Amino acid sequence: MSDVYTIWLREMIRYVRAKSRIITSLAMPIIWLALLGTALGTMMENSPLLPEGMNYVQYIAPGIIGMAILFTSIFSGISIIFDREFGFLKEILVAPVSRLSIVLGKALGGTTTAMIQGIIMFCLALFFGVSFGSELGNAGGIVVTILFMFLIGLSFVSIGIAIASKVESMEGFQMIMSFLIMPMFFLSGALYPIDVLPGWLKALTYIDPLTYGVDGLRYAIQGSQTAQFPLWVDFGVLSAFSIFALVLGAYLFKRS
Repeated sequence: MSDVYTIWLREMIRYVRAKSRIITSLAMPIIWLALLGTALGTMMENSPLLPEGMNYVQYIAPGIIGMAILFTSIFSGISIIFDREFGFLKEILVAPVSRLSIVLGKALGGTTTAMIQGIIMFCLALFFGVSFGSELGNAGGIVVTILFMFLIGLSFVSIGIAIASKVESMEGFQMIMSFLIMPMFFLSGALYPIDVLPGWLKALTYIDPLTYGVDGLRYAIQGSQTAQFPLWVDFGVLSAFSIFALVLGAYLFKRS
């Protein structure tokens, strides 16, 4: 546990010192929430696609929070490439510690930073007028929101670690991430109800793990009337995927 804590602490120190990283990773979600929510909000006003009494900014807020967590967590894997290029990874690997401890430390460090970004984005969403409307209540909604933030962060940090373990350059990693991130985000139902999609595209949303993360956040913040799936389905699928991604990341890192 001390090995895991040491790696986790290093990731947190790097995060706190990189203030530009905190700002830039929040810039795009804020722009999407403010501009897209306002621009499309007038078009979606009184739309039958939205639950009665809900504006578009409120509807997309859980998806934008998921977007902030996705961007921060999946790019956390790039720290492995940095450490490899600057020689720090060799120093860790020759130390008498388990490689699983290294992966767990990096995964938990990336998940923590992603949750911090998600919580900041959640507070900003409240500033834009988003409010709790879940039958879970305020306290229950906050607990479930944080739980899904953790699962989303852990899932995609682990995917980032898995890819970074096989990719040699930062350019290659960024190209792969750019190819994965936007399709996952747009297919997650963050910006529109999944029910309006054609059947073949709807099938793709069901295999997108972010779909269940965004849906779980939407259930926790706004209630079951806006959610696509029951809460236990979102939790079960995302938990299973996070375990699979963590095992895959640890396996590929160990082999590398």
